[in-house]
Amino acid sequence: MPATITLPSGFQPEGIAIGTKPFAYFGSRVDGDIYRVDLRTGKGATFSEGPGTASLGMKVDGSRLFVAGGAGGNARVLDLRTGEVLRSYQLQPAGTTAFINDVIVTDDAAWFTDSRNAVLFKLPFGRHGRLPAQAVAVPLTGDFVLGEGNNANGITTTPDGRALIVVQSNTGSLFRVSFSGVAQRIDLGAGESLVNGDGLWLRGRTLYAVQNRLNVIAKVELNRKGTTGTVVSRTGDPRFDVPTTIAEYGKRFYLPNARFTTPAEPTTTYNAVAVRIP
Repeated sequence: MPATITLPSGFQPEGIAIGTKPFAYFGSRVDGDIYRVDLRTGKGATFSEGPGTASLGMKVDGSRLFVAGGAGGNARVLDLRTGEVLRSYQLQPAGTTAFINDVIVTDDAAWFTDSRNAVLFKLPFGRHGRLPAQAVAVPLTGDFVLGEGNNANGITTTPDGRALIVVQSNTGSLFRVSFSGVAQRIDLGAGESLVNGDGLWLRGRTLYAVQNRLNVIAKVELNRKGTTGTVVSRTGDPRFDVPTTIAEYGKRFYLPNARFTTPAEPTTTYNAVAVRIP
């Protein structure tokens, strides 16, 4: 299985999602196209054409792909078999400053972050996982304070599944967030932060956080409730070029290189890289 995956020139990748099969889905910041790659060969093709707004954070849930829509203030859910859009959601009104950045799927809902506003958006599932007619806005309160730049970004669940974990990119703070939106800062120890924190990935009680512009994956050991954590390592790779988020398959992590520090032209090259799980 190739350790470097070539993506289309000018694609501007940001999100990645992998399910139980060896296929990775990448989202484009340019127009929202979804590109599917066979991890066994590295070959890919456009899986679903975008709506003209970005496709950022993504997660696979069974036969569905949940996609965060960035500055478009939207989200959509795709059929993983056909690429068909099952339902679209306008989370923030058109013209509103918004940046729907990432998503996590729990047993009963999908949760989206907005990096420009102190709010999460919830898609509560109905019977047998049925999608709702509209999203529910859940204000972020408690220790969370909105600041300049990217705020709430990557999102996952606590090890016990009783709350969410959200990283605030501009401050480097990590929060345990109740399902009602109350944020409690997770104690990482004196002097520690996850500044430039982007995609999150949870394995048991171990949280992996991509610090994009630092070109590292931070490994954080959490307690079961997700109220405290210890940064035990940071792993880099010479192939990292501002990786944004992370997905797992086999014994590897896969990360798309967003190359934020490189001028984005139609001819700019992009790729994703695989590394062994630290």
